[in-house]
Amino acid sequence: MSLTESRKIALIVSKGGLDDAYPALILANAARQSGIEAFIFFTFYGLDVITEEKVDHLHVNLVGNATSPMPSMIAGLPGMENIAAKMMLSRMQELDLPGPREMLEILSDSGAQLYACELAMKMFKRTKDDLVPQVLEVITAGDFYDLSVGAQIVFT
Repeated sequence: MSLTESRKIALIVSKGGLDDAYPALILANAARQSGIEAFIFFTFYGLDVITEEKVDHLHVNLVGNATSPMPSMIAGLPGMENIAAKMMLSRMQELDLPGPREMLEILSDSGAQLYACELAMKMFKRTKDDLVPQVLEVITAGDFYDLSVGAQIVFT
C-alpha cells in the first residue's frame, strides 16, 4: 500500500456495555487522528451506545467476564454493573477521557461515519428519532459493506 492510498477501518459494535463500546470508540478516534477513514456500525445491543436515552447510562458487563476481578456470584447482584460503570467512568475522568456521548460527538466532528443497523432497530422497536444526532443513517448490513469497501473490518 502506498502512502497516498486511502486507509479505512470499519468497526462493528454489537454490545452495549461501557467496557464493550470503548475499544471501538477509541480505535475509531485513533484512526481519525491518523487520517484513516472510520465507519462505525452499531447493531443489536450496540444500539444502546447511540440511543439517546441509554448513552449516558451504559453499564460494565461483569457476569461471564472471565477476567473480571469480581466473583460471578457477587457480580450478578443487583446494581453491581452500575457500580462498576461508575468506577470505570471515575477512572476515565482521572485519565481525562471523554464520556460516551462526548466521544460520539468527537468522532462525528472528526469525520467518522456512524450508522445504526436497520434490522436491529426494527427488532428493538427504535426509530431514528431515538438515536443521538451523530448517527448519519439507519442502514442494512449490506449497505454498510457497500459504504466501507476496502476497509479493514473489526467486530467488537
